[in-house]
Amino acid sequence: MPAARRLLLSAILLMPFPATAQSGLELVESTCSACHSTDLIERSMGYTKDGWRALIDTMIELDPENSATIVAYLAEVRPPRDDRAPTLIEGPVQLDWQAWSGPMLGQRARDPVEAPDGTIWWTGQWADVVSRLDPASGEIIEFPLPSGARAHTVTADASGRIWYTGNGNGTMGVVDPTTGEITEYRMPDPSARDPHSAIVAADGRVFFTLQHSNMAGRLDPASGEVDLVTMPVAQSRPYGIKLAPDGGVWIAANGAPRLYRLDPDTLSVEEHPVSDEGTTIRRLVVAEDGTIWYVNSSLGRIGHYDPATGENREWPSPSGPDSHPYAIALIDGVVWYNESGKRPDTLVRFDPATETFQSWAIPSGNLATAPVYAGIVRHMRPTSDGGLLIHQSATNTVLKVRVRPES
Repeated sequence: MPAARRLLLSAILLMPFPATAQSGLELVESTCSACHSTDLIERSMGYTKDGWRALIDTMIELDPENSATIVAYLAEVRPPRDDRAPTLIEGPVQLDWQAWSGPMLGQRARDPVEAPDGTIWWTGQWADVVSRLDPASGEIIEFPLPSGARAHTVTADASGRIWYTGNGNGTMGVVDPTTGEITEYRMPDPSARDPHSAIVAADGRVFFTLQHSNMAGRLDPASGEVDLVTMPVAQSRPYGIKLAPDGGVWIAANGAPRLYRLDPDTLSVEEHPVSDEGTTIRRLVVAEDGTIWYVNSSLGRIGHYDPATGENREWPSPSGPDSHPYAIALIDGVVWYNESGKRPDTLVRFDPATETFQSWAIPSGNLATAPVYAGIVRHMRPTSDGGLLIHQSATNTVLKVRVRPES
């Protein structure tokens, strides 16, 4: 048995699960831990039998007897609890939610993005697939990636090709949506091991972060050349990446109170310190005026930074300092983000004009018959019609959120 597997099983056996209903415990150990650590169960908000059944059905297909045993056991040892409940803010805005689930269960769907033709793409990170959805017909086609790629994100270029970050095998890759052909690009430095997030510039060059390698990269598809640069602050963990109107590349630091600006041609890096010590920033978005909105994930705030003046301001998120804001997007001047530290995960709307918040618990799974509140959003991006694409990886769900027109 591989050492990693032995360690995982040892950890499972030490988890604080009650010793009742041993057959249920044994099934959880053998079935659930085949895909994920049981600490995800420990950290969940807990569910009734119906809730656990709906959640499990988004992950794996079980025979009825085993399903009933697992559901009964989990409902007993992890019933609903509210110790991580969010503070939901009511308001006048109404939302419409539309959800899709990938055919391959357990894939951990994440990072949906709209391609130029209106199709929606995402990565099933745990299954080494990327998926294409036709929103009009509901048809989903899955494209297998090289084994071990573990694509962390996908993004589309102007021609509709889908770029992905091979977080598990140290590559960048691109999928031809017509043929399914994949081209891989290896990193020129063996220490550049984990491409993370990516964005495609207007000229077709691809810029990406490598979080644990503490690097950023540039890939020129015309030549196949990959160039890398190390961030000036050690262990700053470059994470989210966005383009500014002036062509500059902005990077969020998930390990330091920093924003970085990367020159797209020289790869020189400017440091922009923000906020307080202890700040870590998962993601950011650049407004049309060149200012930056970001999530202060570690301190439970959202922030605004003006590179021209150095002015920096932050607002506490409604659910407090442990709310862990994660993904962020900007639509028509309004900021959208999520509170990933809470259960359920919340979608938050912040209007800078009035400095007011409104928030919603994020549903997933079958919204009509068996909605599930599980998982977190790790990336969100707008659509061409003013919608917002989000996901809940734990339930294999991709969602499109739209503001309901006023009647």
